[in-house]
Amino acid sequence: MTQLAKPKGIFDRELEWAELARFAADDRPGATLGVVSGRRRQGKTLLLYELARASGGFYFGATEATATESLRRLGEALGAYTGAPGPVQLADWSAAVDALLALGRERRVTVVIDEFPYLVRAARDLPSIIQHALTPGRPERTESRTRLLLCGSALSFMGGLLAGSAPLRGRAGLELPVQPLDYRAAATFWGIEDPSLAIKVFAIVGGTPAYRREYVQDDAPTGPDDFDGWVVRTVLNPARPLFREARYLLAEDPDLRDVALYHSVLAAVAEGNASRGGIAGYIGRKATDLQHPLTVLEDAGLLLREPDPLRSGRSSYRITEPLITFYQAIMRPAWTALEQRRGADVWRRSQRRYLSAVLGPRFEDIVRQWAIRFADPDVFGGIVAEASAAILTDPSSRTSHEMDLVALGEPPLGDGPRPLLAIGEVKWGRRLGVPDLDRLRRVRGLLLRRPGVDAAGARLLLASAEGFTDDLRRTAAELSDTVLVDVARLYAN
Repeated sequence: MTQLAKPKGIFDRELEWAELARFAADDRPGATLGVVSGRRRQGKTLLLYELARASGGFYFGATEATATESLRRLGEALGAYTGAPGPVQLADWSAAVDALLALGRERRVTVVIDEFPYLVRAARDLPSIIQHALTPGRPERTESRTRLLLCGSALSFMGGLLAGSAPLRGRAGLELPVQPLDYRAAATFWGIEDPSLAIKVFAIVGGTPAYRREYVQDDAPTGPDDFDGWVVRTVLNPARPLFREARYLLAEDPDLRDVALYHSVLAAVAEGNASRGGIAGYIGRKATDLQHPLTVLEDAGLLLREPDPLRSGRSSYRITEPLITFYQAIMRPAWTALEQRRGADVWRRSQRRYLSAVLGPRFEDIVRQWAIRFADPDVFGGIVAEASAAILTDPSSRTSHEMDLVALGEPPLGDGPRPLLAIGEVKWGRRLGVPDLDRLRRVRGLLLRRPGVDAAGARLLLASAEGFTDDLRRTAAELSDTVLVDVARLYAN
């Protein structure tokens, strides 16, 4: 099996390309199905278009159209691909799917249907038609080596395509989510070497590749002193596409019908209301009324619910897309002024809000990502399987202790307690000192008596963008259980 080389124009995405190339190069008899999903602007189309081109395959990008028009466009594309004297006449979608399978009769052929949800919107039975076409033993399948890839950006729809009793469940040999770039890859993509600047930019635009290329025309901050100017001339500039992008992310998802309600829920989370009760109080609804909108936002990939590892049945919500957090915290409250091109004034008076609602929480999330994905296992005395924020309640003193990081190891094979590898304090705008270490030590003492977790070997992590006092550095150097993390360490190999 010959591996297709990744085109030079695709940044990163080695794992995604390897999976797609393996799927496309599968030489076994019989048509196969793959599903590719991910939020818009992540580079799915580029990946699949280049895959089809590199393998000599067929690519079709669906549009919002009637079933008749879509069939006509597909027939025209098939005619051009096969060299037919004219468009291929497709009577219905059953004939269309069989025509796609027929492409693989003589050789294996990659067939990409991009924006698949557009087709299903006009032809609701299309997934069932594909299910029937891929029935085991059906000649059209067994005599074909078509590698059919369905791609879509509507995460709620794509997530349900292979779930539960969905028609295509059990039919796919590939289910590939295309995620945003992680914070390290994003820094490289933007060409930013300064760690603090990289975090500031990531806290606004995250790891979405299109936000650099198409949305700001490769305008990146030239250095730390250019960050404020970059925010004003790109993100807060009504003439740039990035200005309205956060609104469009909600408007273009067909499952987000009550857009005003969803904006209010996201605004509540951006303001620091992470619990369902806190969100309900912010928007003036009962907590029981929020089950549906919260579920919809989760399915759309815009909200993430994280269970509290120390409080059974409790969970918190956070926004996954940094640009939405920035929009809800900074742009939405000042929208009129921004439309009047007063971005510089808005940004000047939003600094405190940016630090507390945008940069600080995103820095905490980056530290948790580092603990899971990039830290050497020796740092924590084991492999971190989960990392989240948590609240520890001390019944004896009736006090609560917030922790920005609780790092858990892999669950034990038996019924024993789960190893707690580390607890941590993470601050962007404050230098940490010995009192912060002492607080963590007291919290660890409380955790030693807590059932369900084994905190005996828990490390104490302190992370700060402002650094650490000399006393803390000297103390940490003498202790094997203390981990200091500055911004440089987050990006170090």
